[in-house]
Amino acid sequence: MNTIQPSIIKILPFILMPLLFGCKHDHADGHSHETEDHHAHDHGEETEHHEEGEIHMTKTQVETMNIKLGSFSDIKINDFVKTTGTLGLPPNAYSGVSAKAAGFIKGTNKYVEGNYIKAGVVMAYVENPDFIQQQKEYLEVQAELTYLNQELERQQTLLDANAGITKNVQQLQSQVNMKTATVKGLAKQMAYLGIAVEDITPDHIVDRIAIISPMAGYITSINMHNGMYVTPEMELMEIVNENHLHLELDVFEKDIANVKEHQKISYTVPALGSTVYEGEVHIIGKEFNRDNKTVRVHGHLEEKRPQFIKDLFIEAKIWMNDQTVQALPEKAVIKDGTNAYIFVTPPPTEEGEYHFEKLRVILGTSDNGFVAIKMIDDIPEGMSIVTDGAYYVFAQSIVGELEHSH
Repeated sequence: MNTIQPSIIKILPFILMPLLFGCKHDHADGHSHETEDHHAHDHGEETEHHEEGEIHMTKTQVETMNIKLGSFSDIKINDFVKTTGTLGLPPNAYSGVSAKAAGFIKGTNKYVEGNYIKAGVVMAYVENPDFIQQQKEYLEVQAELTYLNQELERQQTLLDANAGITKNVQQLQSQVNMKTATVKGLAKQMAYLGIAVEDITPDHIVDRIAIISPMAGYITSINMHNGMYVTPEMELMEIVNENHLHLELDVFEKDIANVKEHQKISYTVPALGSTVYEGEVHIIGKEFNRDNKTVRVHGHLEEKRPQFIKDLFIEAKIWMNDQTVQALPEKAVIKDGTNAYIFVTPPPTEEGEYHFEKLRVILGTSDNGFVAIKMIDDIPEGMSIVTDGAYYVFAQSIVGELEHSH
């Protein structure tokens, strides 16, 4: 489309020459009144500006400048839905870190929010004398089980030799079963706490357990320090894994019908710069947000992705697949600052004169030399649109303004 182009600047001298010549003649011979009348008469033959906002051109001028007239075209343009949202993560990408038992925090590493941490890393320790008692109990029950198994084996040998009593064997077997269950239960408790039962001996009993990173990711919050008493229900850290980072976009009600799965998404993160990243529509939400009149759309990211910062604001475009829109050639549009215009005209008068009017429009997507157009006001019936050479008409309007001021 045309922004007050260099081509206008090139043709202006030729259009302005009669006006400038008239001004020069005015001052040369001193007959200002007659010269002005003659000047106005001469220009009346070529172009007249009868009403403000109208541009008048002769048929000869229109043909010479190769100005084309036509109407809108219904063409397929890859239009887009504009939306905003955040970089989000599914629930399973978050992990809270807590102690598996009550105790006092010791030996914390000097983590800060934003640090990346690997899975299985020891983050701190929890100390509690109860851990010693649990291991002591485990060792005692295990020793009793060992004795009962030996006694059961001895009684079974006697019974096989018809020297033992069946009732004794049955009682011992029952005791072995109960102690076995107790040992296994205590072993499970030790394993849950992170204490290796195979390493527990009377000479090796630990008084602390490790707090282990449950997954790899970035630390988003830290709520612990050395000497702090903690319980299992307290969240000490939060870790997020960005491998499943996705887009969470809020699409307005009026646009949601145009959004389909697998459509391409382009987005920027204003806080991080102007880099454009790519994605794809994955899931369209089934719930309507009555507060902001939007539907949540989830998008997958392409391999190139921005630095992860939780809940960071993004601006996005969801590209529709070849939507049919009302469009004009880009040469039909003049962009002047923040405004865009097209020119329309009724059929020429009997004298062969065209009366052009400027109408403001809203521009959509451009594609293959065409731009989608939304009219602010309807085009009057019987009007044709300047589809090529709009900048010549625009230049002629500048001449009209200069003549008026002159």
